[in-house]
Amino acid sequence: MTAAGRIALRLDKNVLALLFYTKNLSSIHRTFMSENNKQIDNTYKVPAVEQAIRIMLFLADSGSSPQSLTDICREVGIHRSKAYSILNTLVGFGLVKKNPNRRGYTLGLGLLTLVGKMLENLNLPQLLEPILYDLAKKAGATVALGVISDDKTFVVAQFEGAPGLGVSAPIGHVTPITYGAHGKVIAAFLPEQELDQLLKKQELFFYGKPDKFDKARFMDEIAQCRLDGFAIELGDMIPGMNAIAAPVLDQDGRPIGYITVVGFFTREHALKIGPLAAEVGKTISKETGNKIYWKRGFQQGNNKVLSS
Repeated sequence: MTAAGRIALRLDKNVLALLFYTKNLSSIHRTFMSENNKQIDNTYKVPAVEQAIRIMLFLADSGSSPQSLTDICREVGIHRSKAYSILNTLVGFGLVKKNPNRRGYTLGLGLLTLVGKMLENLNLPQLLEPILYDLAKKAGATVALGVISDDKTFVVAQFEGAPGLGVSAPIGHVTPITYGAHGKVIAAFLPEQELDQLLKKQELFFYGKPDKFDKARFMDEIAQCRLDGFAIELGDMIPGMNAIAAPVLDQDGRPIGYITVVGFFTREHALKIGPLAAEVGKTISKETGNKIYWKRGFQQGNNKVLSS
């Protein structure tokens, strides 16, 4: 079995649940869905496809709790007959599951096939698994590997090194590119023009809620990040929960992904683990920097800055 295949097997019943270390991911997800909608020509949108996607996102937000047809109609804003037709189609493809007692719907295991195929395209070499697992054990915390796609980041692998209560980073988890420690480490290694474009976005999530953003503090932190090779976030997202992030760079030194170490450790422990995370980031960059391609794009008005 390939490394990507093993990673895919780590998916649980909350395949697309957005659970990581954020309390209000549903509202954040709606925010950048709204931003994406502004970029799309509505002339070429297919209503039924959009409604099907909204149904699946609603079920993802609901986790393992079945949602009734009435609840789905209310959330998505469509008639029962239309919702039933869409759900019946999704059930047929295994993307949605109808409970045997006929009292609700959840996401289906058919999504594993899609996510598994996507992960196979990453062509992650076999050596990534032992490296990340070793870092998780040394840190006594959860280590996640993420990639950049447009103005979002996606978790593609996770390893838990803390016994007992740990932090979950489900595969498929998505955040804005400016989110927390990994947002800071991505920003720190962007070319100056792309960083300027990124900071012009109306909502920045480096410190959780956008109104907490402090540009002077941020610029000091990313300057230090460039020197250290890693960024630290100490309780900005959730009090008591801390994170370390290091970049994964392509051959030109531009960020294509990141690794994060997340847990309930102290600042002193974070400073000890940070250099280890930076070294792991360098190793992954060397091994995969010429093998992973992810499109990056930051929106400002009608202009889009892309790099590959």
